[in-house]
Amino acid sequence: MRTNYNLIIVGGGPIGIACALEAKKAGLNYLILERGCLVNSLYRYPANMTFFSTSERIEIGGVPFVSNNVKPNRPEALEYYRRVAVSNTLNIRLQEGVTGIRPVGDGFEVVSERGVYHAAHVVLATGFYDIPVLLNVPGEELPKVTHYYKEPHFYAMQKVIVVGASNSAVDAALETWRKGAEVTMVIRGEGIGPRVKYWVKPDIENRIREGSIAVHARSMIAAIREDEVDILTPDGVRTIANDYVIALTGYQPDFDFLRRTGIQLSDDARLQPFYNPETMETNIPGLYLAGVVCGGMNTHVWFIENSRVHAGMIIGDIISKL
Repeated sequence: MRTNYNLIIVGGGPIGIACALEAKKAGLNYLILERGCLVNSLYRYPANMTFFSTSERIEIGGVPFVSNNVKPNRPEALEYYRRVAVSNTLNIRLQEGVTGIRPVGDGFEVVSERGVYHAAHVVLATGFYDIPVLLNVPGEELPKVTHYYKEPHFYAMQKVIVVGASNSAVDAALETWRKGAEVTMVIRGEGIGPRVKYWVKPDIENRIREGSIAVHARSMIAAIREDEVDILTPDGVRTIANDYVIALTGYQPDFDFLRRTGIQLSDDARLQPFYNPETMETNIPGLYLAGVVCGGMNTHVWFIENSRVHAGMIIGDIISKL
């Protein structure tokens, strides 16, 4: 088994695949290492999710993405990226997480769960969807609490709290309510987030206005128990009966991994990784960032549609050095 490469790409999401396509086109020996399944983050999206972007804006490698509607859904995206990877016979190893990266000589030693590899260059396209932002309240470890929402049937006829006001929280609230759940939203801010999909926002606001979905704004979860939840509201603590908590409070990159790798992070709350915006190279020569991981805690800055260009920038810089 080959262990020496021009380039190792950590992360098999859309941007990692885009980097591999560019590397293959440039004639580089490359390998993708992915800790989960292909496009693992997209696989963990809600089953009925529709993308905000149109299909042509999230296609990669010049391969057309044809969807039934203008905006593709999750199954269409999974099929598209799988076909891109398979048809291009990309060199990718799935279910093989990377545990460490360190500079060695003129390159890097990349340690995975299955072996040790050497590469002249490394790209981190690890995204941010694997680590949820926790509530940090008593009871969060209970089985009734989840930080990922898949599909609504499981919650039928149950008392459900949805924490958050983003697209994922709104989708979870609407879908579970339509399957017969008694839904309460707990929102830290004043109301539904401004970036919620424009075709969904009127729906959730109307359901709230008519009283079908209850909302506690400017509130937060204080404690979770087996059959109830304490909510800290502007009027004090309120306890309500509850069966399940869907805490969709956002996600974050693996900052510990970035620090162990030696990448500099900003000193403020953004924890912005350092990189050259013209080449995507970090403070460590030969180590690059690609995709949403570049945003640090500002996870709404980078998407597939505006970070797919990172692939060409990175491979272009590598070729110029070679």
